[in-house]
Amino acid sequence: SGLTPPPVQLTAVNIDAQMDFYGQYILLNEQVTLQNQDPVLNEAAQRLGVSLRQTEDQLMRDMLAGTASFINCTNGNDGDNPTELTRADIDIVIRTLANNNAYTIADNIEGEDRFGTAPVRDAYFALGNTNLIGDLENVQGFIAKAQYPSPMLALRPEWGSVSNLRFLLSSIGSVTPNASLLGNNVYNIFCCGLEAFAAIEQDGYSAQFIYRPPIYDGPLALNASVGYKFAEVPRITNDAWVINLRTTLAT
Repeated sequence: SGLTPPPVQLTAVNIDAQMDFYGQYILLNEQVTLQNQDPVLNEAAQRLGVSLRQTEDQLMRDMLAGTASFINCTNGNDGDNPTELTRADIDIVIRTLANNNAYTIADNIEGEDRFGTAPVRDAYFALGNTNLIGDLENVQGFIAKAQYPSPMLALRPEWGSVSNLRFLLSSIGSVTPNASLLGNNVYNIFCCGLEAFAAIEQDGYSAQFIYRPPIYDGPLALNASVGYKFAEVPRITNDAWVINLRTTLAT
């Protein structure tokens, strides 16, 4: 008809989040730097860098454990609730994320003519604890990172993939102690799509590294300090795009 269709109404959803401030520092006596031949301050700075990033990871972990919707594994054979991890439980999570129109995060890795390798699908990420390694490797269809056609395309903490989930494991992955029906530890696996959650930083107050020489420490200037501070808040941006798959370990 040549008529211009009517416009649509633009809507927005505002998500509230409470900003918090964090910091950590180390005091070093001047005698340490005077007498130790090793670059102690350099090592302290590197350890603080690890502490900073792990703190951010732990904040995100605790937020997801407390707020993400969850699915219990129910297809295992250990008689617990939740049960151990199985392929059927993984398929339920993948189907749920796909039905919620969650975008995958990692691109597929095409198959190559290399012995013992298999192509890897485009995938959502699954964030879990390293204690899951044994159960994960027993899941039907598990592909270890070493079996990827191009392992260099995998992330360092990545352990492998099952179907359209790629598992990233860490020793600080989420665990809820004694929370199963039989009193066993429950392991939380956060299965997420693209832009499912975010860390919001305070404007003008992102992570800062601070060094103060001994001259600032009292009348005798005995101690130097090195530390960091930052302000941020982790927040789920779309509840339908992140699912906590709760599981126990096989007995």
